[in-house]
Amino acid sequence: MDCIIRHMEEKDKDIVIDMMRAFYASPAVLSNGSEEIFEADINSCIGECPYVEGYVFENEGNIQGYAMTAKGFSTEFGKPCIWIEDIYIKEEYRGLGTGKNFFDYIGEKYPDAVFRLEVEAENVRALNLYKKCGFEILPYMEMKK
Repeated sequence: MDCIIRHMEEKDKDIVIDMMRAFYASPAVLSNGSEEIFEADINSCIGECPYVEGYVFENEGNIQGYAMTAKGFSTEFGKPCIWIEDIYIKEEYRGLGTGKNFFDYIGEKYPDAVFRLEVEAENVRALNLYKKCGFEILPYMEMKK
């Protein structure tokens, strides 16, 4: 099934927040997020924030999923780094190539960047997709403050 990948717009806000609630309540994510965070994320995606981009996956007016990326630079790899912060596809659209299409799209948009993402070890379906799209597991322990 074909889909259009486009930048998030104000009109997408409610449906994307609904998908964020589902995503952050699932076993795919360790934290539950919050309404305040969801709102801030979307406002940054549709606003003028230079660090984050939001995308929706759409087919015939139906939003199938969304993604958010964050821009940075990796001194480890010596090039721009695009973090795939969120990628969520509604259950009924999974396995149709939407995720792969997004990774192809973002790879073409940023051909000289390194791409990074986090995934829960139990999320086998996502792990398989990411490996199929060329991602490799890194032996890092991530920390936050």
